[in-house]
Amino acid sequence: MTRCYIGLGSNLADPAAQLRSALAHMEEIPQTQVLSCSGFYASAPIGPGEQPDYVNAVASVETSLAAEALLDALQAIEHLHGRERTLRWGARTLDLDILLFGDKTLGTARLTVPHPRMAERNFVLEPLAELAPDLCMPDGTPLQTLLARCPPNRLHRLK
Repeated sequence: MTRCYIGLGSNLADPAAQLRSALAHMEEIPQTQVLSCSGFYASAPIGPGEQPDYVNAVASVETSLAAEALLDALQAIEHLHGRERTLRWGARTLDLDILLFGDKTLGTARLTVPHPRMAERNFVLEPLAELAPDLCMPDGTPLQTLLARCPPNRLHRLK
């Protein structure tokens, strides 16, 4: 089994409910177990045009699936939630990203792990640190170092 961290985000159609539903669907992925989920965080949108704020979280999972098979399962869940890939970084009902896949570094046409922009996003790093404060990236960089360097983004934990 491989320990993975999945970023969850939504800013449309009741974002917190979208995340809760996505977690329930993630429980149904074969050969995969959701271990825990961070609290939910609100953050300012990054992307084009006027958008509502996001709700974000990070889930810890263990899987025996290959990375791209896990990606396929996550994209199927996004599709169930009405995700449309029309505008990069546009508003979305659900975004599920593989942040880390064990201690592997992967670069394929479909998947880059660690997630290429996670070090710039406190809405990823804060919930990840909630789950695994002593985590190190595959290159050995401590999560806490990335968090200390990360720019702020109106992030706050929801109750």
